[in-house]
Amino acid sequence: MTWIFFVVAGGIAVGITTSAVLALYWASKNDQLKDLDKGAETIFDEDEPIGEPTDFFPGEKPDDTDQLPNRK
Repeated sequence: MTWIFFVVAGGIAVGITTSAVLALYWASKNDQLKDLDKGAETIFDEDEPIGEPTDFFPGEKPDDTDQLPNRK
């Protein structure tokens, strides 16, 4: 009975590993892994510049000492 568990668990593990390898191959072949910084910076705009926190708890604004340094 325990051999059935190992066969099923092994099959699932092989399937997940194969899926991950194929997904990485596809991403590499279609240039999805090039210039990762550009994709990360697309969420920023003039209202929320890079390196400046704009999210605060309601009613609280942090002091200047709590600000992150500008990382441009």
